[in-house]
Amino acid sequence: MPTDSTAEKMLVYQLGNGGWPKQLEDKSVVNYGAPITPQLLAKIKATEDKHATFDNKATSREVVFLVKAYKKTQNKTYLKAAEKGLDYILEAQYDNGGWPQYYPDQSLYRSEITYNDDAMVNVLNILQDIATQKNDFEVVDKAYIQKAEKAVAKGVDCILKTQVKQNGQLCIWAAQYDKDSMLPAKARNFEPASLSTSESAGIVRFLMRIQSPSIGIKTALAAAIKWFDTYKIAGYRFDREKGSTAALIADPSSMVWARFYDLDKNVPIFGDRDNSIKSKLEELSPERRNGYAWYGNWGQKLIEKEYPKWLAANGK
Repeated sequence: MPTDSTAEKMLVYQLGNGGWPKQLEDKSVVNYGAPITPQLLAKIKATEDKHATFDNKATSREVVFLVKAYKKTQNKTYLKAAEKGLDYILEAQYDNGGWPQYYPDQSLYRSEITYNDDAMVNVLNILQDIATQKNDFEVVDKAYIQKAEKAVAKGVDCILKTQVKQNGQLCIWAAQYDKDSMLPAKARNFEPASLSTSESAGIVRFLMRIQSPSIGIKTALAAAIKWFDTYKIAGYRFDREKGSTAALIADPSSMVWARFYDLDKNVPIFGDRDNSIKSKLEELSPERRNGYAWYGNWGQKLIEKEYPKWLAANGK
C-alpha cells in the first residue's frame, strides 16, 4: 500500500479523542518536518487528549491533508484517521453553533467561541466541503453529509448572532466570545475584547460560500463590507521587515486596517503584554510592536473584487 511520509507522522500525533495538538506536553511545537525519534515519540505518547485544539490550524490542517493523502494513495488508514478527526470536530461544537479553541480543555480562554486565527472558520470550511462534496471531501463516508449540513447551519446561526451591533447597526465580529453569553471576550493580554478585522474577513469569505444565502446572510455581508469600506486606511501598508521597526508606510496601491478596533468607537486599539490598551502603535513595548500583525490589508480584495463578484451572482 502506498504511503505518504507526512500523513504517517500525522497518524502518530493524532490524540485518542481524534483531534491533534499544536504543541506537545512539554510545549514543543508540532513539526511534521522533524523525524520521529524515540525521544520525540515518547513526548507524543505523553501528550494528553486535553491538548487537542483548533488553534494555529491544528486538527483542520491534518484532516484536510489526510483526506488528500487518501485520495492520492488510497491508503484507507488515512481516511479512517481523517474521519476520526471529523468525529472530534462534530463533538466539539457547542449547542449554540460555536467551536471552542480547545476541546475538552476549558481553562483560561480556551472554552471561548473562537474565530481568532480562523479556528472556527477553518472547521466550517471543512464541513461545507463535505456538505457540498468539494475539495476532495467527496471521499469521506456519505453519512457525514447530513451531519455536516446540520453543523454548518448551526455554525452560520452562531456567526449571525455574534455579529457585533453598534447602536442597532451590524458591523463586524470580535475574535472570541464567551460561550454562554455570546458576548465579545478577551483572550491573551494583548488580545482585548474588540472588533477583529482579520477574523471578520475570514468569516465574510465563509458566508459567501453558502449556497442560496438567506436574507440574514445577505444582511450580515452587506453590513460587514460597509464597515470595512468605512474604516479602511487608504494609501498605506504595514511594514514589519526583520530588523526594522514595525510601522505604516505610504503605498498608494494599498489599504489597511488595524487588527483590533474599539467595540464602540471604531478606533484602532493595541494591547500590550501587561494588559494595558494603547491607542497608538508607537506606544507599545518594542517586543509587542514588532511581534504581532497589528495592521493588514485583510479587507482589500473583499471590497475590490470578491464581494462585488458575489453580489453579481446572488443579488442584493
